[in-house]
Order: sequence, then C-alpha cells, then structure tokens
Amino acid sequence: QVRLVESGGDSVQPGGSLRLSCAAPEDIVDIYIMGWYRQAPGKQRELVATVTRGGTRDFADSVKGRFTISRNNDKNMVFLQMNDLKPEDTGVYFCNAEILTVPRTIYWGEGTRVTVSS
Repeated sequence: QVRLVESGGDSVQPGGSLRLSCAAPEDIVDIYIMGWYRQAPGKQRELVATVTRGGTRDFADSVKGRFTISRNNDKNMVFLQMNDLKPEDTGVYFCNAEILTVPRTIYWGEGTRVTVSS
C-alpha cells in the first residue's frame, strides 16, 4: 500500500547532507517499525535504516556513522539525516512502515530521489 509521503530528496555533491522526512496518515495506528529503504538503478531495494516504536535502531553497514534515523511517534513521522553523502548513496529512497499485529500490514511511500555527484 502506497500511503506514506516522503520529502527532502535532492541533488547534492559528495560530502553534502540531506534530511529526508516521511509522514504516515494519522489513521494508521500501532506502527511498530518505520524506516527507509533505497533502490539504485539496476539494483534491488535495500534497507538503509529502521527504528522501532521503542527506539531500537538498525542501519545498513554502508551508512553507519554517516546516517541517523529518528521518529516522532505522536505524529507518525520518521526522519533520516544523511551526512557525508557519497555517490553510492544515489537512489530512490522509500519510506516504510510496518504493523506487526495480524494482519501484518506494510506501507510504502512513492519514493524521493537522492542524487550524489560532482
């Protein structure tokens, strides 16, 4: 289901920073985990970072130390702060939200494009 709204994607030079934002509609309740995935041209979608309702965070090895993820549970929002961007970070970034209670529902955004080049 495509119901999440992302923003913040842009074109930047290597070493630059971007902050991505994602909002889930308030009628979607009990979201356990929110996060970001990305898809580079010709590659599969991959996990970038996630955060649970309780604050447990997970990052792809390629972004550890450069990206941070935060969440506002009250507003159903998640943010991705991306620092020291590299060309290999280029791709379409998709917001993700999951509800673990049955039925296990997964929500996605339409994606926001990040381009890192000189």
